[in-house]
Amino acid sequence: MSDTSAPQTTFETRLQAVARDVAAMLDELLAETSLPGEIARPQRLVAAMRHGALNGGKRLRPFLTAETARLFGAEGRGVLRAACAVELVHCYSLVHDDLPAMDDDDLRRGQPTVHRAFDEATAILAGDSLLTLAFDVMADEATHADPRVRAALVLGLARASGLGGMAGGQMLDLAAEASMTPHTVDEITRLQAMKTGALLRFAVEAGAIIAGAAPDQTAKLIAYGEALGAAFQVADDILDAESSEEALGKKVGKDAGRNKATLINAIGIDAAKARRDDLAAQAQQALAGFGEAAHILAEAARFTAARRN
Repeated sequence: MSDTSAPQTTFETRLQAVARDVAAMLDELLAETSLPGEIARPQRLVAAMRHGALNGGKRLRPFLTAETARLFGAEGRGVLRAACAVELVHCYSLVHDDLPAMDDDDLRRGQPTVHRAFDEATAILAGDSLLTLAFDVMADEATHADPRVRAALVLGLARASGLGGMAGGQMLDLAAEASMTPHTVDEITRLQAMKTGALLRFAVEAGAIIAGAAPDQTAKLIAYGEALGAAFQVADDILDAESSEEALGKKVGKDAGRNKATLINAIGIDAAKARRDDLAAQAQQALAGFGEAAHILAEAARFTAARRN
């Protein structure tokens, strides 16, 4: 019998190592000491930002950036900074998603959400500041010496997180919930590709950009990121339906009884699980040309489909 545990162990070890490095870098980036060009960093705002960014999490997005760059031999503080910029955008989105005007959540990763720990106005400003800091980090020459690389990273992050990406997807999600009509699979797929998939896809693309990957290699990695992002969101919807608040560290069952644009509501949970597994397989297939060097990224796709929290 062949031993299939080694790749999974390697993946988990790498995921944990990147999570530790990201936490340390975020701690540094979210210090109270102001940077050149800044006037001052208000203590309460810094505390709220730290609450939203330093309270754990798997750090899958920065892991994807770091591991994709590592596929081409690129490592170090610059790669880690780019990975943290992606994570800062993700953390901002969670702070704002939890607000009463959005998903109205009290818990995130087992702790009070930022607007509960502080107040709504502070949470809005904390999210704004996390988003802005992400572009500060990405545009800084400490991330990469070549301004063309930094410009490509900034542009890609803006496109993934803004009007035609994550923020636009959130708008579609709010509109879908308010709608009285059922949602089609195509509508749900587009919405989820924007709301969740765009930033996950860019997390992979950012690693390719900062490492100087060739265009054909980058295209394969983008296909991997798109399939991974889609699988992640379907898995998230399944967890909302089947998991517990203790396991997820946040309220579950929110989609039930609401006209949420999920594949579970459109095609049923069994078909959604099959879709999730197929997307994870597509992600792995997109890596075929990279061989064994990409086995950790392949394991990330399997992890996405099999995760329990």
